Amino acid sequence: MSATPRKTDEFNPVLAVKRLLRESQTGALATLDADGGPYASLVQLATLPDGAPLLLLSQLARHTGNLGRDPRVSLLVDEHRDGDELQGARAGLKGRIAPLADTDAGAAARRRFLARHPDAAGFAGFSDFAFYRMEVDSAHLVAGFGRIVDVAGAELATRIDDAGAVLAAEEGAVAHMNADHADAVQLYALHLLGTGPGHWRLVGLDPEGCDLMDGTRVRRLDFGRRVTSAQEMRAVLVELANKARSAMV
Repeated sequence: MSATPRKTDEFNPVLAVKRLLRESQTGALATLDADGGPYASLVQLATLPDGAPLLLLSQLARHTGNLGRDPRVSLLVDEHRDGDELQGARAGLKGRIAPLADTDAGAAARRRFLARHPDAAGFAGFSDFAFYRMEVDSAHLVAGFGRIVDVAGAELATRIDDAGAVLAAEEGAVAHMNADHADAVQLYALHLLGTGPGHWRLVGLDPEGCDLMDGTRVRRLDFGRRVTSAQEMRAVLVELANKARSAMV
């Protein structure tokens, strides 16, 4: 997985943190114990359409008990680069976590999370498990020499207030692409993201881009522009497929 800006990109700390969040499958969650001391644990991650981190937590877990007393958390996500791990990008996020309401938004969150973590399906419906959303106040990015930047949480949010049609169409669009246009998804990965061979599929769409997954690897493909309707979303997916095919020549 590569969460740092591509070599051809100009360094953009906001985009770098957004990519880290969209591509991370796990993170280190730090909560506050009853005595005020820090406690860190490994958690599975996904993201909501607006980019907010999404977690599935057990009420029996120590970190969940801590959240009941104090919702303030820190979440560390990193690039998981092979070799020298400290050369990879990482970001420490600060904010607060709260459970998601059991609404249509909660159902969409469940779908997005399980698309990335199908192994969680067996216990996601247990009464002692719930989905939690993190509201990010700030991020501290370390992306290499001279690339240590603080980013405000508001800058990391993907705007969705005017993109209800995209959110409504996401589930059907993801299923359609994976079932009927799997070849285009592979081309996205191979020729637009440079992943190498794999069995890539879409696991999420939002107004700014889409997330592709192969095994446990997730890669982010930005659209290059915001889309706010199902028609615009379809058009940009076709454009990206044509661009990927052109890159084959």
